[in-house]
Amino acid sequence: MLNVIWSLLVIVSVVCSFLFGKSENLSAAMVDSGADAVELLLTLAGILTLWSGIMKIAEKSGLTTLLARLSAPLLRLLFPALDKDGEAFGFITMNLTANLLGLGNTATPLGLRAMAELDRLNGHGDTASDEMVIFVVMNTASLQLLPTMLGSLRQSSGSTAPFEILVPVWLSSASALTVALSIAIILNKKNNRTPR
Repeated sequence: MLNVIWSLLVIVSVVCSFLFGKSENLSAAMVDSGADAVELLLTLAGILTLWSGIMKIAEKSGLTTLLARLSAPLLRLLFPALDKDGEAFGFITMNLTANLLGLGNTATPLGLRAMAELDRLNGHGDTASDEMVIFVVMNTASLQLLPTMLGSLRQSSGSTAPFEILVPVWLSSASALTVALSIAIILNKKNNRTPR
């Protein structure tokens, strides 16, 4: 559906530019946007490489393990059916740790591995388990303590204080996570899908 919407927007823009005699503006915008997109891509690739390396250092130094241990009591409440020493629980804690550090792109492979492991443990076949639902909700409405990618984007756009948004990010992400988890838990209970 999104492809259809984008295609319609592009077609309408091109048609309107010719109808109103602004085709030179369209050509200039296409060239400038292409150059800006490549510059943004290279900037984000560098930022992602840097923070992926920092995540590896945090992993090797034990920081992610410490964060995982700190979050384990809460995660055990949300995922009571999972073995706390199992692979699924480990991938979930690593994914959430990466999200806490604002490394959404680094968290994605860990999230995919966690979901694959949860699917393997799922006894419902083509129906998502409670743990899968809770994990998707937590991953989507993730709490970010340090929004590194957002701060980097703001800095590359010329912001002199890219991390001045910390408090609003904390408040909005904590609120979104609380509301989303509450709704997921209520709906799981309503559907008699209480944690095992």
